[in-house]
Amino acid sequence: MGRWEGPQELLISTGVDWDSRIFRLQVLAEAGARLRFADTWAKADPRSPHALALFANVQAIRAMIAGHRAGRSSMEEAWATCRLALKAWPHDVAPLVVMLALLRTHAPDRATLRWLWAEIKQRDPWNREAHHEVATYLFARHHGRAGEAMWWAEEQASIAPKGLPIAVLPLVVVAEAHRSRQEQDQRAYGLPIHPWIDCPQIDRVLDRWWRYRAPRPHACFADDANYLAHALSFANRHTEASEVFDAIGPYATHVPWAYCGQADQLFLRHRAWAYSPRQRRHH
Repeated sequence: MGRWEGPQELLISTGVDWDSRIFRLQVLAEAGARLRFADTWAKADPRSPHALALFANVQAIRAMIAGHRAGRSSMEEAWATCRLALKAWPHDVAPLVVMLALLRTHAPDRATLRWLWAEIKQRDPWNREAHHEVATYLFARHHGRAGEAMWWAEEQASIAPKGLPIAVLPLVVVAEAHRSRQEQDQRAYGLPIHPWIDCPQIDRVLDRWWRYRAPRPHACFADDANYLAHALSFANRHTEASEVFDAIGPYATHVPWAYCGQADQLFLRHRAWAYSPRQRRHH
């Protein structure tokens, strides 16, 4: 209906909690991409950093849906909106994260990538979404060289303070490598051959994030916990996985389970194994 007062109140109340702000902007933008409330708000209040940040997210989603060629003009409009948002609120991290996503999809320039990364590190050095965007940029199917994504992810995970979900990045790269190999050769490579058995990254995630994580979950906790539960499950470490499934509750995510089959079935099956009497004494 074009009403934007609710999103306005939500984003104003979020303040400088960049983790929640970016997450809420992304959720709102998923709806805004097919509706018009973000467009209406940006037109009604063109100096609002919240309206501009949301509109930039919406424009970026529309550009990605349109594809590399057809979405080029939308990408340029989104980039311009990000610059306006930064002018309205120079400390905001959210427009820079949108620019990282646009860079990966439409303009893979390494010099601009380094500039964006430096700007983000000044504002929020351990921003989860920014780290994930750079790792995705470095995937071999996008703009990275062989092994570059894992090298970068492990470096970031090793230098990040304990308790931060940055430690999960190597598991994201492991899952992507598995997906890529399956896509390239479905006959010779499948579930019997997978990278989670004897996977050293699992223990590093447990040691650097899970055992030191904050009592209050971060915005994308379900995504990161599902990566860990998935890795532990496929490593046949079901007893350890039960604690992670406890924390996840009903919030299963499509990825990375979908990289190994039917996501919902795999999640339920491995959770049942983790909760089986042989693995633990009580549900």
